[in-house]
Amino acid sequence: MTESTQNSPRRILDLVGLYCPEPVFRTRKELDSMAVGETLEVIADDPASEEDIQSLLRRLGHQLLRLWKTGREIHFLIKKTKQT
Repeated sequence: MTESTQNSPRRILDLVGLYCPEPVFRTRKELDSMAVGETLEVIADDPASEEDIQSLLRRLGHQLLRLWKTGREIHFLIKKTKQT
């Protein structure tokens, strides 16, 4: 598997326009429905989601592969690393 294939999300969760606590709740719900090893791209524009989603991932033990910003949007590329 190439690096670009590994970092391509299997799912995309668009949370633009939603504010705390919705981005965290919906990210958790999506992760719960995924298989171990799958990747998810989350897109949010709530400034609080940057720290909130990272905190969620630390608590659940999933891997943040990449975080980047495009304008007001915050993108998270997440790999589910264990069953929750």
